[in-house]
Amino acid sequence: MIEFASVRKEYPGGTVAVEDFSLTIPSHAVAVLVGSSGCGKTTLLRMINRMVEPSGGTVSIDGVDVRSMDAVKLRRSIGYVLQAGGLLPHRTIADNVATVPVLEGRSRRQARQDALGLLERVGLDTALADRYPGQLSGGQQQRVGVARALAADPNILLMDEPFGAVDPIVRDQLQAEMRSLQAELGKTIVFVTHDIDEAFALGDEVLVLRKGAEIAQRGTPAEILANPADEFVASFVGAGSARRTLRIREIDGRSIVVDGDDRPTGVLAR
Repeated sequence: MIEFASVRKEYPGGTVAVEDFSLTIPSHAVAVLVGSSGCGKTTLLRMINRMVEPSGGTVSIDGVDVRSMDAVKLRRSIGYVLQAGGLLPHRTIADNVATVPVLEGRSRRQARQDALGLLERVGLDTALADRYPGQLSGGQQQRVGVARALAADPNILLMDEPFGAVDPIVRDQLQAEMRSLQAELGKTIVFVTHDIDEAFALGDEVLVLRKGAEIAQRGTPAEILANPADEFVASFVGAGSARRTLRIREIDGRSIVVDGDDRPTGVLAR
């Protein structure tokens, strides 16, 4: 469980990125923070692994204030996926994936074997293992980034607009693969995006943020679309748009909300 309690972040010069933010994210849930650039969503994400320190309030994991933890150990225990992969260009794909396990004491041979398994899990051919990031497509690099984040088997994944730099077709594929991985692994995921379609496709809970990380509305995709809190939310999510027409389909005994393109946007009942 991740908990933000009255968190504030003010930068030198008086810029306030986060005003007063409180939120509890249950274990094994996917919480998506969505909002326009500069609303504070990435700042919130980076507070979880102490890449940004709050000016006030607390961020806790399973009841423990992250500021009481060793920052390096904390970051190694949390998977982190960046936009454009964030891979080390001078290391092979296998070595990129094995980075944290090796730092944590796993043998290089075992770390490589585990890396090959992870590459397969995220849909990559293991023949790519000895290539370098620059030899891969954008979509392949993002898959490697996800594999690297999973390499130490973390309970928490932080994903900062990880699919924002790829084309729409690859983006849809990556989103589908992420849903499949989450169904298998059940991680606690905090996902940042400015794309409301992506938020609705991936989130168990979606938080629409205004400037200063003010929560304009939180809820499931279906709840937000059916009852936008105000005009800001309605405009942001396109609640009145024809392409937002929702239908409900029964899939494997669950009521799944799908959009006009038949893509899942949320679960009404489990």
